[in-house]
Amino acid sequence: MTPTPSTIHLALRLPFRWDALAAFLATRAIAGVDAFADNRYERDGISIEPGHGSMLDMTVPPSLASGVHDLVVRARRMFDLDADPIAIDEHLHRDRLLPYRAGTRVPGAWEPFEVAVRAIVGQQISVRGATTIMERLVGYFDRFPGPADLADANLQLGMPRSRLDAIQGMARAVAEDPAILTPAATLEETIARLTALRGIGPWTAHYIAMRALGEHDAFPDGDLGLRKAAAALGIDNLLQRAERWRPWRAYAAIALWESL
Repeated sequence: MTPTPSTIHLALRLPFRWDALAAFLATRAIAGVDAFADNRYERDGISIEPGHGSMLDMTVPPSLASGVHDLVVRARRMFDLDADPIAIDEHLHRDRLLPYRAGTRVPGAWEPFEVAVRAIVGQQISVRGATTIMERLVGYFDRFPGPADLADANLQLGMPRSRLDAIQGMARAVAEDPAILTPAATLEETIARLTALRGIGPWTAHYIAMRALGEHDAFPDGDLGLRKAAAALGIDNLLQRAERWRPWRAYAAIALWESL
């Protein structure tokens, strides 16, 4: 008898805006790595989709059954399933100027290094442009490369040399010390650790922190989209206003991006 895939039910707390998460991740899906199809996230033979009630259903092929625990950790991180939406919603709804919607989640990372590379690639270019370069990178290796793969590869990806140097410098650092892509004791220490790497400024560090490392108070205030959204709302000093949103500034950032 052929082994059948198993379904893991991933509990979450409502409200939960699956459609918003799916839209964000679908526009950043990398051909050859992941995809959204029929409202279902797919990667490495795994699929994740809304289940009944307060659940996501993750279908795992028999070949990956032995690694279910790791897959659950990755899925919960990527879809921000351990968030406390009631506490977040109550806090952010106090600012009536912020276009925050109940159940918002911060899209996370299946693989933190992948999102960190994406953050550097995405410096000062569009989402579509960043996705195109990421797909070239995957095409070069026929998969998404790990830190050791990228460290000294001779790549021609159609991006500035300085940005490629930053990617490879980070890859070398992570290959030597994977803890670089884990949260430090405080957000400030996390940002300091990341900005110590050549080519990673505050915007990139905060983006990596909020998406790859689960730092829910990270806030890339230098982002042009955030500043445009803030200006449209009549917010003159974004960073000052963001003090009201602590310790959930990453969720506020998602709300501002969605308002564009």
